[in-house]
Amino acid sequence: MNPENFRNSSAGRCLRSTGSHPYWAYVPNPLPPKIELDWELANLLSEANIKLGELSGAGHLLPNPHLLIGPFIRREAVMSSRIENTQSGLDELFLFEADKMEPPRIPDVRELVNYVNAMEYGIKRLHDLPISSRLICEIHGILMKGVRGEHATPGLMRTTQNWIGAPGCTLMDATYVPPMVPEMQVCFSDLEKYIHSNAKEPPLIQCALVHYQFEAIHPFIDGNGRIGRLLIIFMLMERKLLSQPLLYLSDFFENYRDTYYKILLNVSQQGDWKAWLTFFLRGICQQSEDALLTIQKLLALKDEYREIATGPRVPRAVNLLIEHLFSSPVVSISELVKVWKSTFPTVQRGVDYLVEREKLREITGQQRNRLYVADEILNVIMTERAKSIGQ
Repeated sequence: MNPENFRNSSAGRCLRSTGSHPYWAYVPNPLPPKIELDWELANLLSEANIKLGELSGAGHLLPNPHLLIGPFIRREAVMSSRIENTQSGLDELFLFEADKMEPPRIPDVRELVNYVNAMEYGIKRLHDLPISSRLICEIHGILMKGVRGEHATPGLMRTTQNWIGAPGCTLMDATYVPPMVPEMQVCFSDLEKYIHSNAKEPPLIQCALVHYQFEAIHPFIDGNGRIGRLLIIFMLMERKLLSQPLLYLSDFFENYRDTYYKILLNVSQQGDWKAWLTFFLRGICQQSEDALLTIQKLLALKDEYREIATGPRVPRAVNLLIEHLFSSPVVSISELVKVWKSTFPTVQRGVDYLVEREKLREITGQQRNRLYVADEILNVIMTERAKSIGQ
């Protein structure tokens, strides 16, 4: 890492290691930084609060919020993991969860499953444990279990140096080297203190600051990016800004991946907090709008499904099946029989009814162990929007 690139930064300092092979590492200053809040940023903060408030309100008003939480968490898992070059998609995640095949047909789908498990665990854990090093390490242990990077001490902060750069780079030519272990431990302790303090910054600004700081500290050997993005959701929920995990901010980061990394690095190298806060708040605005639109489309689609599920000749399992499809649009009859403690013919009649009405489609072509997908539902969940953000 070239310390000259960080010479003009007010966000931290570079330190040189000791030993036979010395290198430079960056140590961020404790939060909060001094931020010039101009009218442009103030207006954007106001807009982000309004749009996030609308989304949170929608979460409160949903007749069955759990109906949509599953798809939203899974979409966030896919997009956050895609930033780390995981190739499996949302359809493959749903396929694995319906199929329960071990090992998975797609090897890196396990990373998505771990992300889902980590988020669900963390949201439940927030009821009795605040955001802390303990919670973060627990989440990391779940995230890294049995996947690429499992060698990187799941659930434990690093005891060796890590770095960020092009594949094959070393400490000497890395783009960024986070704090050495002793400094990392101090930095993380300071970050915990800030999270638990009565900070004066508006909550959304706090979330943006904490995300940058976590990424700059890089406390784990692997999995830092995904943990850092999970922290955003946890902070939004802990601070009551989001009633349900319906915001998939990683979608925005993935759409503008190069910009995302560049702006984070510019904070370290130039102290450019305004660019990062602007980018983060625009992400909150856009993804809140997208999430609301997705909710509206799914609820409208559910009304369509309900219309074909009325009448005297509708099989008993149809309504239960419809509820299930909106949380998991890929299904296996044999798995539903186990979950519902029902009979195979009962579930089969419900599935056949929806297949005849073109709401379900068989996707294996097999006579046994068939899987069915609700294409309309899956298409709404998978819809992505990318537009210029005026950087």
